[in-house]
Amino acid sequence: MFRFKRAAVLAVAGTLALAGCSAGGSGGDGGSGNGSGGTLTWGVIAEASTFAQKDMRWANESPYAQAVYDTLLRADAEGKIEPGLATEWSYNEDKTVLTMTLRDDVTFTNGETLTAEDAAKSLLAFKGGQSPNATNLINLTDAKAIDDTTLELTLDAPNPALETYLTQNSGLVAPVEAIDDPATAQNPVGSGPYILNTDETVVGSSYAFDKNPDYWNPDDQHYDKLVLQYYADPTSLLNAVQGGQVNVTNTIDVSSIDQMTATGYTANEFALNWWGFLLSDREGTLAPELADVKVRQAINYALDKESLVKTVGSGYGTPTSQIFPPSSPSFDESLEDFYSYDLDKAKDLMAEAGYADGFEVTMPRAPAIPESHWTLYADQLAQIGITVNYEEQAGAEFIPAILGGKYPMTWFTLQQDPTDYQLAQFQIAEAATWNTLHQSTPEVEQWVSTMQTGTEDEAVEAGKALNTYIVENAWFAPMYRPTAIFMSDANTKVTTQVGNAVPYLWNVQPK
Repeated sequence: MFRFKRAAVLAVAGTLALAGCSAGGSGGDGGSGNGSGGTLTWGVIAEASTFAQKDMRWANESPYAQAVYDTLLRADAEGKIEPGLATEWSYNEDKTVLTMTLRDDVTFTNGETLTAEDAAKSLLAFKGGQSPNATNLINLTDAKAIDDTTLELTLDAPNPALETYLTQNSGLVAPVEAIDDPATAQNPVGSGPYILNTDETVVGSSYAFDKNPDYWNPDDQHYDKLVLQYYADPTSLLNAVQGGQVNVTNTIDVSSIDQMTATGYTANEFALNWWGFLLSDREGTLAPELADVKVRQAINYALDKESLVKTVGSGYGTPTSQIFPPSSPSFDESLEDFYSYDLDKAKDLMAEAGYADGFEVTMPRAPAIPESHWTLYADQLAQIGITVNYEEQAGAEFIPAILGGKYPMTWFTLQQDPTDYQLAQFQIAEAATWNTLHQSTPEVEQWVSTMQTGTEDEAVEAGKALNTYIVENAWFAPMYRPTAIFMSDANTKVTTQVGNAVPYLWNVQPK
């Protein structure tokens, strides 16, 4: 059985052994006339937690989903919304009803033809499912089929990120009869470009897929076979790259990039995440000390970001004090160095808050992250008297432990989403998945609401005010924006994806 695991973002998920699958015939050794053929072996750093449509994760798990399912809409590499299963879509005047026209030539792998009823039931099931992204559809009050190809979505309020969500796991579609079938957790029924080969799959290790002969969009089928090979630690992944066992892979430890490029792989660089501490317990429920804004500010001033970029990030990153990316309307250049490294100021703030002698805090750590990183994070806090007591969490339990509100603060890395409202809904708002203790203020909720329902100018103004507020009040302690790196061999062309940990499946193809 697939183990339940709530993976939202990154390499910290899971542990796994190399199953030794070679890169085989990738690079185009024949096949159909659209440039496809051979096998693509993709090194993934997140185990498949499930294949059930209503519970699917995204980010590092997106290749599993995109192999077997289609989404209502698609996003190009720059994030522009494009047709998917839906060919046309439009809102009513107040943007609370979205009407979509679906394709009539799509067949699921059980032989059934896609209808709007399948899409409607899939959306409602995802909203009520176990995915950490289920709250993407928080504003969806109903989804219904008007006829076989017309889908109507009703919202209780406008959601400016909805179209983007429908390009991701929120928009995955399964046939009605498969949505609640427990068997799909291991044997999915979708309309995607590939079909999971359960005979050749080793659960928790290697996932094999065969080309779907009835796929409606053969131009996106660049390979006859796809293998998603899971790696849990930097050493096994580096060995796989040096041995030519994968065509493409995400990376776990950027200190190995030079060794990978030395073997002929290309480092495809792109902006994606921010990296630092989530200071989740701002009301002091678990750690009373964190209720004082001066303590949270002291933590920010205690971070030697330039050194962290060099040591943890191997030079791949940009120091920052804000979680909104430079591409965002909410980004403020003046906030980049709002918290410059200043130990004297940090210690003064700790003393003013009544904690001159420091305090102890418990945080989780996971084995997929090098031990030296955890030591460095603890050392940064020790400079101002904060003693970190780590609790070991197995790879599969690290993220659920954080999301379960077990810790007052933790190191983590989170995505910088394509839209500001999307970022706020995922990381800041009271109901946000990564506001793990769901603590907020009336000001924050009002700004988020304005970003959702206001005019474009009002939303931009609210986003800027929100960004300033959370920086000044130290809701987070960002260290830097790491440069994300996706590796590809000499036979494979990759186009990286804005807002996602890995390229989308159709943007990886033979040269």
